Parts: sequence; C-alpha cells; structure tokens
Amino acid sequence: MERRASDGETVEITYLGQSTFRFTTPESKIVLIDPWTFGNPLCPDEEKDVQYVDLVLITHGHHDHLGDVFRIAQERSPKIVAIVELGKWLAARGLRHVQTMNVGGIVHLDDVTVTMTPAAHSSSVDEDPFAYVGLAAGFVVEFSNGRRLYHAGDTAAFPGMELIHEVYQPDLAMLPIGDHHTMGPLEAAAATRLLNVSRVIPMHYGVTPGSHTAPAAFRHALDSIGLSHVETIEMRPGQTIRWGHDLDSVR
Repeated sequence: MERRASDGETVEITYLGQSTFRFTTPESKIVLIDPWTFGNPLCPDEEKDVQYVDLVLITHGHHDHLGDVFRIAQERSPKIVAIVELGKWLAARGLRHVQTMNVGGIVHLDDVTVTMTPAAHSSSVDEDPFAYVGLAAGFVVEFSNGRRLYHAGDTAAFPGMELIHEVYQPDLAMLPIGDHHTMGPLEAAAATRLLNVSRVIPMHYGVTPGSHTAPAAFRHALDSIGLSHVETIEMRPGQTIRWGHDLDSVR
C-alpha cells in the first residue's frame, strides 16, 4: 500500500477483514481501526505489513481488535485512541502517543472528529490473561468533507443506537453480523432500523466457521422487516471504495 495524494474531497475506505478498516482522509491521512492485520487470516498478504498510519482507533481489548497494535506502534509510531483503561494498559506496556477518552467523549485528531459510543459487549485482553481493560466501545468518525460513519465495534443491538442516530446522524454504519461473539444477521437488521441508516457495510464474519453466509442472511433479515431500501455494501478483504458525493467501488 502506498500513501496516495488525495483530491481533498474523497474518503477512501479499505476493508482488511473481520472488523479492521483503513480510512484515507481527504487530507491523505491514514486512519486504521481495530488494527488486526498481520495475524488476521482474512487480511490480504500485501496488506498485512502496515506501511503508513497516522491514527489508530481501538474499540476494545479482544485479540481480533487490539490485534497487531504493538507491532504497528513500534514500526510506525501513530497516535492511538482507546478508552481510558485500555489506553492506560497500552501506555504501561510502552506504547507512546496514546490518547484516552471515554464513552460520549469527542476528540479532534488528524483532520477527523472521533466520538466514542457505547457497545453492548465485553472487553478484556486475551493474552494477559483476562485483564479487564474498560468498556467495549464503538466510534463515530467525521471527516472534513462532512461525511460521518459509525463503526459499531463488537456489539449486540441496544436502544442507544437510536440516540446515535439522533445526535450524530451517521451516513454509513459498519455493523458486526457474524453471530456467536457478536450479534447475528437478524439482530444486525434490528440495529439498522434503530440507527436509521440507508447504507451498511457488514463486518466481523468469515473467521468463525459457517459465518461466510452471514451477509446473505443479513440481506434477507433486512427485507423481512421492511428495510429492503437499505444498501448492503458487502466488501471483500482488500477492496477499497471511494466516498465523496457518493460511494463507488474503485478496486
């Protein structure tokens, strides 16, 4: 992956598998959320070694979200955003440039506005064993072109999703659909209704056996509750879409 010049208007969204995404801002800054790349079996080989990153957002401490942050931080020295307890845990283990925040908080970093939202999930560090590292969270990320996306992290549907719509009005939601460790397709459809979004990128499927069929089940669940108008953007790992005035796949 090369750092590319931006047109000053477009956000690029690249899916790297499970819940890991890379965003390239209109100012050509690189934002990585839930940085599980090198150890991620879904991440394409050419994307596993992170070459450029300015900002890392971590939703919670489980290994497929905390991921390869130590490797990436050592090699690239990005700013890192996490909830207070997880941030302190990371800093105590030598990571620098850690920005802590909490649910409902807002920070402005690298030309993006980051809001931490609740998630209905647990958060512990698998390798430490069972170290509690605060609440699980999601993020609303707003770019300088006015576009706002909601990355839910790992979560079940919860009533507060209506508040996320009311207050932040994301244009696009990234929702887990894989079941077992997160909500499944039916509950993700209910979350879509709560959020009142017209576009969803499904995530957190394909690693757990059998979950590769989740996108089709999600589409069926949306249709069954009267949300056939919602656009489901099923991205393959390594694919990038450009988000300016509209969304269109470029590779």
